[in-house]
Amino acid sequence: MAIKPVAKVTGDSVSYKLSAGIKRYALMDVGFQETRAGNFQYDRSLSTEGPYSPSFRLKITIAKDFSGLQMTTTDVSGLRAVNIFQKKETQGAVEQYHFLIDNLIERDILEPVK
Repeated sequence: MAIKPVAKVTGDSVSYKLSAGIKRYALMDVGFQETRAGNFQYDRSLSTEGPYSPSFRLKITIAKDFSGLQMTTTDVSGLRAVNIFQKKETQGAVEQYHFLIDNLIERDILEPVK
């Protein structure tokens, strides 16, 4: 049995790994985009005011052969990693983060590491 990659967003108390039942079509259904290199990228706003208002972003990258997983939360530009769990003002972003992660768990893409 191969060891699944594990990733964790800065400040989150839970680590995640790829689900054993992960499927390519499930990734496309939830909004992952395939890159030129064949990897799968997920980039979503953590805004509670709408998807187009400037806010923190959740970025997830999965290797094309499902051997790698990277997760990060970034600033509005998407270039600098930030810890959304530090401040009380970012509580809405934390709730949106958990909503998106719960959806990925329900779709059999991610699993929390116990």
